[in-house]
Amino acid sequence: MGAGAVGAGCAWRLAKAGHSVTLIDPRLGSPPPSGERSGPLDSGTVASLGILMGLVFRRSSGRAWRLRRRSMELWPQWAEELGDERQPLRLQTPLVQVAATEEEGMQMQALAEERQSSGLRFLSQEHLQRQHPDWPGGEHGALHSAQDGRIDPLALLKALRKQLTRLDVTLISEAVTRIRRAPPSPALIGKPWTLEIQSSGLLETDQVVVCSGLAAQPLLAELGHQRALEPVLGQVLDLELAEASAPCSPWPAVLVCQGINLVRQGASANGRQRLWLGATLEPGTQADPQALNQLLSLQGQAPAWLQRATIVRHWQGLRARPIDRPAPLLEVLEPGLILASGHYRNGVLLAPATAEWVCEQITNR
Repeated sequence: MGAGAVGAGCAWRLAKAGHSVTLIDPRLGSPPPSGERSGPLDSGTVASLGILMGLVFRRSSGRAWRLRRRSMELWPQWAEELGDERQPLRLQTPLVQVAATEEEGMQMQALAEERQSSGLRFLSQEHLQRQHPDWPGGEHGALHSAQDGRIDPLALLKALRKQLTRLDVTLISEAVTRIRRAPPSPALIGKPWTLEIQSSGLLETDQVVVCSGLAAQPLLAELGHQRALEPVLGQVLDLELAEASAPCSPWPAVLVCQGINLVRQGASANGRQRLWLGATLEPGTQADPQALNQLLSLQGQAPAWLQRATIVRHWQGLRARPIDRPAPLLEVLEPGLILASGHYRNGVLLAPATAEWVCEQITNR
């Protein structure tokens, strides 16, 4: 259940492995997403910028690092398999993360030395001033990752939807209102789970994979599994830069400054450069105008060319963040009931590793 990058990715991976798969989500009734976004968007993937920050992750051990590293290994394969000649799916690289403090700059320099073979290198303050004087920040250097970057989340969802259709995955564009265990029976063979679907009635199945973000809480609570998730709202701005002040030095696919992503989007019809700026981190479901102001000011570090930009579009989305548990929630709650949700800000990044993990749990069983 769940038609975002994680849910659709799991369905695609399972169908490829020969499993009979049904994907259930009310958003499946909408047409494949286009490039236009505005206003509130409840889906994390649709509202996402598709940032892939895997190899710049600071830790070098633990589950979070292993998931990121594995996803970054799998993403080139996913892009090749999901794309085609008419609609290629491209990984946009590199990613540059600007240090906010001298201490962070030193940490980045150490990480670049440790992961040089993975395409990381440190850009000094002198290098940034000489080669990229119009980038914001830069007083303490930056970390350049040749393999991190982004993938267009809308193009990803379209490619996944196309592959699911090709593999005969059943798509049900409704909500699951309840998950029930089948009553114990000595004669029971398979199909131990029943899904109550909003309008379609009942669906019996032997495996349930829950990838439905915030909607997972009430479904699991009724089964006795308490997995608390909280919404974190993110706002994004689509900006048009004033022609005379637009930055002219080469840009990476993603520039990260003060924890905010700046993503160049090419030119508008009038020839002016476009830039996506996001996203905020706001607890709850209500957008805060002050948070949007801080986003636009880059926490006070916005250069003059950014301050003169015009807002073209504005959208927002919700992420599901686990409470008192690390993200994401990857658990076999009981035989045949798998939870793969609560990816917070990393649903697109971790979709390949999550799908691989889900497929392994079902195959091993």
